[in-house]
Amino acid sequence: MPLTDCPAHTELFMKLLTTIPFLLLLYSCEPAPMPGPEAPVLTSTTTIGITKSWPQEPSGFTYPISVRLPSVTMPEEGFPVCILLHGNGGTGAQILSQFSIILDDHILVAPEGYQNSWNLCAETSDAPDIEMVNDLIDSLQTYSNVNPQNIRILGISNGAGLANSVWIEHTNEGVDIVCAIVSHLNEPQFHSDAFHRIGSRTDPGVDYCGYQEEAQPISTRKYLSISNENDPIIPYEGGSSAVGINFLPAEEAIYVIAQYQGSSEGRISGPGMSIGSPEIHEYAYLSGQVVHIRGQARHGLNSTQISYIQSFFSN
Repeated sequence: MPLTDCPAHTELFMKLLTTIPFLLLLYSCEPAPMPGPEAPVLTSTTTIGITKSWPQEPSGFTYPISVRLPSVTMPEEGFPVCILLHGNGGTGAQILSQFSIILDDHILVAPEGYQNSWNLCAETSDAPDIEMVNDLIDSLQTYSNVNPQNIRILGISNGAGLANSVWIEHTNEGVDIVCAIVSHLNEPQFHSDAFHRIGSRTDPGVDYCGYQEEAQPISTRKYLSISNENDPIIPYEGGSSAVGINFLPAEEAIYVIAQYQGSSEGRISGPGMSIGSPEIHEYAYLSGQVVHIRGQARHGLNSTQISYIQSFFSN
């Protein structure tokens, strides 16, 4: 039974997971700031207030943000933090609960999108979500128990689409890992042999949803993409989709990212490396810095994929 963000199946996948022990970016990269001696401590009750306004919500919307602290001893340099981005129709609290066992040595921070979605192209939300994530990262790096060099982004489905845009657009070098689950690169994000940032207004009625400005992602981050051949929502082989946007083929998408990050290897052909049971297949570039995992978990995760995430996020 796969993990999914589909609201109709949330209860089933929550049961699975609990049973497994399981600003602008145009100029230069920004080094992660170090917290000062009087920096505050992030706790599970800390209120992180980020409010944005846009034509759809002119009076402003404050993103609900859930926080969970690990029970393990804090490393000397502070805890790594994973920002969790839920799928369309999901909530921050749900994805935080789902990953509290999987990433039990991380501080988990889970914002909730406007109308429970993230603005990529044809979603109900037109919110400036990239701005919110940028502000959230900057805020997290000010806390004394946070390692500002180990900020990670993990998204599922619609949230994975936003995670990919963060990988493309965000220049803070403290973001060291991006993980996109069941949503690989789409054509607005990569077309004309270049990465593109979300425009000031996404519009499914214009070419590439308005993603017209080229971007130069940081080329040193670890990147993990997990997609499934039998996914009924995001097409593994690319093309049109149920979410109103076209996608690259999953294996082409990871090769594009590996090439950008400096790989001189040819594209991996064939089935990839077989791992575990349920069986998954690994396509690894740059000594495992850039990885695609192919599975059969529909629009979700199986236990082998979950274990792979845990290993990938280990310091």
